[in-house]
Amino acid sequence: MNFTELSNGMVDGFVILKKCEEKKAKNGSTYLDLIIADKDGEMSAKLWDFSGNGVFEQDMIVKIRGNVEQYNGRDQFRVTQIRPANDNDVYKLSDLVPVTEIGGEQLFSILHKKVEGFENEKLKAIVINIIDRYKEKLIAYPAALKLHHAAVGGLMYHTASIVSVAEAVCRIYPSINRELLLSGAILHDVAKTWELETGNTGLAKGYSIEGELIGHLVKGAMIVEETAKSLGIEGEEVTLLEHMIISHHGVPEFGAAVRPMFLEAIVLSELDNLDATVFEVNTATEKVDGQKFTDRQWALDNRKLYRHTLSNPHHSVNFDGEE
Repeated sequence: MNFTELSNGMVDGFVILKKCEEKKAKNGSTYLDLIIADKDGEMSAKLWDFSGNGVFEQDMIVKIRGNVEQYNGRDQFRVTQIRPANDNDVYKLSDLVPVTEIGGEQLFSILHKKVEGFENEKLKAIVINIIDRYKEKLIAYPAALKLHHAAVGGLMYHTASIVSVAEAVCRIYPSINRELLLSGAILHDVAKTWELETGNTGLAKGYSIEGELIGHLVKGAMIVEETAKSLGIEGEEVTLLEHMIISHHGVPEFGAAVRPMFLEAIVLSELDNLDATVFEVNTATEKVDGQKFTDRQWALDNRKLYRHTLSNPHHSVNFDGEE
């Protein structure tokens, strides 16, 4: 994490409180059990003998001072001083939260132009209506609570990544209906703007009640159905889009309502998993040196990952043939 070293051996800096809970120690004293984070990662932290002075809560930006210690083989921050950030403090939000390399507005424009060129008028009308209505959230939302693309603008970045790969796949396999696959790719996670709740930092802080009970796959299909009805659109395209959305997680164990049952739905599910996996591997391995292993990654079947010396430096996705 990006701390400043002080002359007395301590460190300080600005962080976000990803978790903040008051707890009781064995001796009866109160302490704060924290998870602090910046764009480089997160760490467990403790403020012992908390007097109750000050209000601290999840998603708050604070300035802390203390020491990094070892606990059960992992770094833990022992807080000696903490206060909420104020308007006079000098820090950049982009230093505290992960932000995508390319802005959501730019990526939204790229995708919008692709859809404007569709020959299938039904797909064009449904997709443009939905993304225009949800534009404000689509360009800013993260794609997840903790895992892949959990960054400001991550949802649009993830979506644009899948669309770029889908374009290449369609050139190799001409039996794939390009406009159908791209429509499913653009809309597959649109309901995450409804499922996730974001905080002051723009990152997801949890799921809405409706998001927990229904989920973005089912809600995404509902959005397509409602949009088609409002536009007076009927036909197979509507059913195909709904199926692609409710099946894109592949199997019921991962949240799919049904398994994908036609070519474009199968390809979308595979590309969604591929993009998430590449992001997770890059994020994990860029934290270790060459010829070293990462810690076990529970999101990747609890595997340790090896960073070989031929690894390419992590860089942004090559959208539309440009770095």
